[in-house]
Amino acid sequence: MLRRIAALALPVLLASCVSGGGSDRRPPPRLGGAKPAMLNLPTSRETQACFADLARADVRFSPLPDRDYGGGCQVIGALQLLDIGVPVTNIKAMRCGLARSFTGWVDHAVAPAARQMLGSDLVRIESMGSYACRAVVGAPGAGGRLSGHASANAIDVSGFVLKDGRRITLQQGWNGGDADTRGFLRAIRASACKRFGTVLSPDYNAAHYNHLHLEDDRAGFCR
Repeated sequence: MLRRIAALALPVLLASCVSGGGSDRRPPPRLGGAKPAMLNLPTSRETQACFADLARADVRFSPLPDRDYGGGCQVIGALQLLDIGVPVTNIKAMRCGLARSFTGWVDHAVAPAARQMLGSDLVRIESMGSYACRAVVGAPGAGGRLSGHASANAIDVSGFVLKDGRRITLQQGWNGGDADTRGFLRAIRASACKRFGTVLSPDYNAAHYNHLHLEDDRAGFCR
């Protein structure tokens, strides 16, 4: 099953749309600038089971080779999402566990909430990216600690586009004037907190004013 999925993988179209970050985004610092090294590691049973879970959920994806980018940045047990039912912009490598949590959140929380609370179907998700070899940004005392993005274990979601043409963004909608939009964004954050170990929203700090940071760790931190 997994070989068939990888063999049928089409060129990735999901990363071609506009990011929700706009001109306010600052480029992350470059870490581990050396040419990435291929890691000849056997696929773990956990990752194999995760791939099987995604296949059963009719998620199309392509497994990626393990790589070491230097500076502590590694991508192990990762994949490229190709089709989860709605387009997602700007995503690159994601660890399989993150992809499984993310696709479940979209399918069972975001899409139903858009329909029920905003009265329109979800047609696109805008992200600010998944893998990035960089340190934590905006957290006092982080001391250069690597972000979850540096292991492809986090994704930043900045907005949602609905079938009726509305574009709901964290930047404009979190504290905006529309009560339904505010309720929708807080409802999907609450759902995310049940699926991801770390969820950071505009309520956390200024660095997250325009996105939800979703990380597949076991920190149990939601703000």
